This record gives sequence, C-alpha cells and structure tokens, in this order.
Amino acid sequence: MQVQQLVIVWSFKVLLAGAEKPTITYPFTKTCAAEGSTVLLPCSFTPSTEVIGVEGKDPRKIVRVLWCRKHPICQGATPSVFDSEAPDTDSSFQYLGDKKGNCTLQITNIQLEDAETYRFRMEAEDPAGHFTNRTGVTVRVEENPLMSVTGSNGSEVRGQTVSLQCTTSSCTFHGVSITWLKDDHALPETGPTLHLGPLTAKDSGNYSCALGTKRRSGLFRLQVEADSAGGTSHVILAVVLAVLLVGIALIVLFFLIKRRRAAERQSAVERQRSVGVLPSGNRGAAQRTDPNTEDVSYAAIHFKASNPSREVQSDADDVVYSAVVSRG
Repeated sequence: MQVQQLVIVWSFKVLLAGAEKPTITYPFTKTCAAEGSTVLLPCSFTPSTEVIGVEGKDPRKIVRVLWCRKHPICQGATPSVFDSEAPDTDSSFQYLGDKKGNCTLQITNIQLEDAETYRFRMEAEDPAGHFTNRTGVTVRVEENPLMSVTGSNGSEVRGQTVSLQCTTSSCTFHGVSITWLKDDHALPETGPTLHLGPLTAKDSGNYSCALGTKRRSGLFRLQVEADSAGGTSHVILAVVLAVLLVGIALIVLFFLIKRRRAAERQSAVERQRSVGVLPSGNRGAAQRTDPNTEDVSYAAIHFKASNPSREVQSDADDVVYSAVVSRG
C-alpha cells in the first residue's frame, strides 16, 4: 500500500515537472516620456502548459488580460488601465496585444499623473494559469524636457554609417514616439535612434528630433565629406575633363582658322579675276583707236627709219664722188 502511494506521489511530481511555467517579458523596465507624448510599452507572454496524460502538453487557454498600476499583482478590485472584461476603460490606454502572446500597451497624450509602474496580468481558465510579472515598467513623465541630438563630431566620411540619438539630460527614452526632421522636413524614421548610411552628400543637413508637435530639440549639423580615395578620383576626373575641353577647343579653333584661310583664298581669287578682266578691256579700247592717229604714228616711225638710210647713202655718194675727183 505504501509502495502504491509512493508511485502516485512520484507520478504527480513528474507531471508537474513536465508542465511549463508562465512567463511575461518586458524589453525594458524603465522609460521616460514628455507630457503630451505617446509611449509604447512592448510586452510578450507565454501561458503555462498543462500535461495531457502521457501524450504531451498543451498551453492553457487565456481568458482575460489586463494592465494595472499601483498594485503588485493586479488582483482583486485593483483599478486597471485596461481590462479585456471591462472595455470601457480610459481611451488614452490602448491594448495592442491579444490573448495568445502579445501584451503591448500604448499610452497616448500621457500626463504627469500617469507616472507610475505598469504591470501586466493574464488569467487562464484554470487558476493555476494566472500570472503577473511584478517587475513591471516604470514610466517617468517630464513636463518640459530639454531635448538634444547627439552623434559624432558632425563630420562624416562618405560611404560610412552614423547613428543619431535623441536624448534628454534627465531621462532616457524607450518606446516613446519620436519623430525626426532634416532641414525642417519630417523623415519616415521614428524612435530615439536614427540610423543613416551608407552616407552620401545628400545626407548633409540639419537634423532634429521632436516629441509630438510642441517639443523639439536643437539642430545637429551633419556634414558628409568625400574620403581621400574619392577626392583623388574626383581630381583625376576633373583633370581628364579639362584636357578633353582643351582638346575640343583646339580642334574647333583649328577648323575655324582653316575655314577663314579658305575664305581669304577664295576672296583673293575673285579679286584676281576681277582685275584680269579690266586690262583686256583696255587692250580692246586701244585696238579701236582712231585711224588718223595710227597714220601719224606710222609716219613718225617710218620717218625715223628712213633718215638713217638717207644719211648712209649720202655718205656713200660722197665717197664715190671723192674717188672720181681723185682719178681725174
């Protein structure tokens, strides 16, 4: 009989050992928010399991989920900010989860009095599956936090990556709805960290972060510079382009000079042709001179030509005459 009881006890312990315990996980346990902003409290849970004979184990069915504050286990008449069995809760608290594993809570337009420690509780059909994570998430609310953007020295090399942080001097943001702006234009990225890269010249500008539409940080100047290799390649490219431009200019100048010289030669040929026509006209005019003028010229020429012959003949006659006289 005693042996039988021992077997039953040990069998029960084995069944309990096979069952998995429930868990609730908060990615962070402390966060900070500015009054009027939106805060997200991420949360996940795993229900406990129950052993079904010797065939296996199944998770317990969750029938109720709730978030509360000012109570360590959210039990009994504790006021809750969200209760799946009491949907008429404060609209500022929105449950984004379900009853299967997601227990995320969102708080919109958070106020100073909302600064509390928030805890999640799940309840199963079997009370053995009820569980609350007592750690919770502590939310601190600042009335007018001084925000700033931090990063490196503001001068980055092209092709690298950089992360900008939106912070305050008094607390650290987690799950807070933060928007980013560049040169007063909203960026699609949200959250306390902005990742940029690989950097290009277009990433240069003034960055800032904001909580809602009222609170905004100062400007953070980011200047993206070319690396040494990139600068060298740019110099080489500039030199090549300059050489090409000079070559093109010389070619154009050569053709212009050649064209100008051809035009000058053509003009000279035309001038020579015009000059050659005028003398031929003068020769024609000379050929059409008055006949009387031609006779006068001919007579003068004939006269000049006949005088020497007469002088020669006279000299010859004198010689003959002298000879005759001598003989006589």
